[in-house]
Parts: sequence; C-alpha cells; structure tokens
Amino acid sequence: MTSTAQAALSGARPKPFWLDDATAPDPCPQLVGDVDCDLAVVGGGYTGLWTALMAKERDPDLEVVLVEGRQVGWAASGRNGGFCSSSLTHGLANGIARFPDEMDVLERLGNENLDGIARSVDKYGIDCTFERTGELTVATEQWQVGELAKVAEQGRRYGQNVELLDRAGVREEVDSPTYLGGLYDPDSTAMLNPAKLAWGLRDACLRLGVRIYENTRVYSVDAIRGHLQLPTPRGRVACDQVAIGTAAFPPLLQRIRAFVLPVYDYVLVTEPLSADQLATVGWKRRSGVSDSGNQFHYYRLTDDNRILWGGYDAVYHYNNSVHSKRDQRPATFHRLAEHFFATFPQLTGVRFTHTWGGVTDTCSRFCAFFGGAHAGRLAYAAGFTGLGVGASRFAANVMLDRLLEGTTELTELRMVRSKPVPFPPEPLRYGLVALTRWSLARADARDGRRNLWLRGLDRFGIGFDS
Repeated sequence: MTSTAQAALSGARPKPFWLDDATAPDPCPQLVGDVDCDLAVVGGGYTGLWTALMAKERDPDLEVVLVEGRQVGWAASGRNGGFCSSSLTHGLANGIARFPDEMDVLERLGNENLDGIARSVDKYGIDCTFERTGELTVATEQWQVGELAKVAEQGRRYGQNVELLDRAGVREEVDSPTYLGGLYDPDSTAMLNPAKLAWGLRDACLRLGVRIYENTRVYSVDAIRGHLQLPTPRGRVACDQVAIGTAAFPPLLQRIRAFVLPVYDYVLVTEPLSADQLATVGWKRRSGVSDSGNQFHYYRLTDDNRILWGGYDAVYHYNNSVHSKRDQRPATFHRLAEHFFATFPQLTGVRFTHTWGGVTDTCSRFCAFFGGAHAGRLAYAAGFTGLGVGASRFAANVMLDRLLEGTTELTELRMVRSKPVPFPPEPLRYGLVALTRWSLARADARDGRRNLWLRGLDRFGIGFDS
C-alpha cells in the first residue's frame, strides 16, 4: 500500500457513513405476544418498506405488519452508494439480452417508477436529499471508449437523451487525468441519502397505520389452520398473506437460496472537500459516476461535498456465508484508496472518515426475480444485484399485484414470470465464482476481451456482479 493511501485511511471509522447519524430514529419495539393482520411483510429494507407503504395506499383498511430482524435500513438499504436508477434490468444492454421483446415496456415502467419515488419523497416530506443529477459513465481505457459509443447508440434507439463526451468533454464534467471519454445520461438516475430514505419510508408507514416491529427475527412461514404464521423469538404473526423482501440474508424459503449469491461490496467516504478542493475536480452537475471496467468503481458527492467511493471488489464467501465480521476488509479499503488517488491525484492529502462493507443479493441475470408459495398467498422478490434502491419499489408493486390484484401488466411480464439460471451447490459454487472473478479481471487487462469461460456464461445467461 502506498503511504498516501495508508495516511488517508488512518483514523477512519469502521461504520457506514449514512448510518453514523445522530438523527437516526429510535427502533420500533420488538414483537412480544401474538398479532393478527391481513398482510405481513418480512424485511425492513426498501423492498419491505415500499410494500407496506403502498399496500396501505391501495387499501387504507388493510391491516399491515412489518417485521425486521434488526433495525429498519440497517443492511443494504443503509449501506449503498445512494444511486437511485430508473433501470429495472441493470442497464439497457442487460435487459435487451434477456428480455428483448419487453424492453420498451420495461423502460417505460422504470421511468414511471423513478418518477413515483420522487413523488413519494415529496408527498411524505422525506428529507433524503433527492437530486435528479443523472449519471456519468467514464472510460479509463481506450477499448472502453468504443464500448460507450455503442451504449450511446443503443440508448438513443430507446429514446434515452444521452450525450457522448470526448476526453475534453468528460473532463469538463469531472476532472481526472485517467478519463478518455464519457457518456452522460441526465434522466435515469437520482442521488439520495439511502439511510434517510429508509427512515423516511418507515415514518410514512407508521403514519398510515403500519405496525412495525424491529429486532424481531422471523424463523419460518408455516401454514396452520387456514392462516400463515410467522414465529418469532417472543411472539407470532398470523396473517392471510406474506410478502418477503430479505435480500441476501438466509431466505425463509429454501427455493430462493439456489438463485441468490450474497456478495460483499465495500465503500469509502472522504472528509468534506473544501471549495478549493472541489474546484480542482469540477463536478458541476453533481452526477453519479461509474467507470466502465468489468471490475468497476462507483462514486458521487454527498450533500456536504464528501466523495463516496466504492465498488471494484465483489467478494463471495463459501456457502453463502453472511457475517458482520465481513463488513470490514482492510485489503479492499487499501486498494480502493489507491485507486481513488490514481483517479484524483489533485486530492492527495484528503482523508477518509468512514469505511464499511455490506452484502448485496446478486443473481445470475443481474436484476430482480420474483416468485410465490402457499397457493399464491406468499410473494417474494430478490436478486437486485446493486440496483435495488430504485427497483425495490417496482418489486413491491409486483408482489402487491400478485397478492391483491391477480393478473396485471406487471405479473404478465416475462421478467416477472421467469427465473434466472440457478447457481450450483457448494463446493462447485465457490469454485465457479472464483474462476469468474479471475476471468473478469483478466478481461479488464486484455482490452475487454472475454475468455472462453466468460463467453460460455454469456451464452447461457449467467453472470456475477455486485
């Protein structure tokens, strides 16, 4: 590790920046005793919160209970970068490859979904610094410049208002000596404070009458005497219907496990930049930024002008292991810090204040999948692969349509009716992930050329990402 990176990381707090907030709400009480309801929602991240909120918006008389094993927003919903994308398919190219006949509809639904998030933030007064900044994708290798031109052409065919930038143009947006070109999409992405969005949705749910129980782990979903029952450490929820949004954590339905890889992603945040420091970088439109490698970085400005810098490593642990001890990974933090100063050498001397990691629910098709159980009385969504900030609201609508409406435009989508290719069991799963990570790094080092293994995965619609 370079001395610059080492000095910058010295003293950083091992805690998610977004959750390190004195205004965080006190948790709701733990469930004690037995409760009955019409709809039980398991999981207090975005998927569960949107499901509970919009269930009450659809039918104010519906009795809704939300149960969360820790605190609302504690996991991925409070640890991500705060990129809220309109894409439901992890980008246009991925969607075209998997759902070509539906992409016009999925693009429309994605744009409507992002607009719906903006309306809810305004309606419920959620102070999450929601900014429609757009996103800038940058090329840092010559082969990526041509790839961005193809992405721009594809986006325009689907009505996207994208702007292809040369080296001078991209450096006018955000100044780094590593940039060779860029693609600016002004409409598809908003920046927000992810923890405050979760807390704001929690408050909105409570105002509409949702009963929320935190620090209440659900052990199973059991069908008993005509009801679904959710046993917890000190009580039980009996309900007519269940919606599950537990992301990468061990699923209540064993069938979900085959489709989800819990992948760890890591993030740094700098101290606030001074006006002079920020001027050396530019960033006039405050857009979110990502680079174009297979192993990519994502980064953005916070509302107090820190730079959040994350990505690159996507780490899977044997047998789907998830544990709080994995939230800190010094080797990755050191690598990210070195990459940061290679990208922005003009910020040498800036220090990082927070380091953290979190687990992402990755699936082989890179976008959410859906399903049900118990004769249609249970619905679930998982597999967001890093774009759940926005797509979770769409997923909530899918689950509510399945539970409350029956057949709708959403439930008839091939994206909703189909499943990704499942991952194999261990030990093959771990070995194949390791081979894929090695192959992706090799492709980045070989001008993007994908080896036989990656081409085979492409052919069968299988991927690995965070």
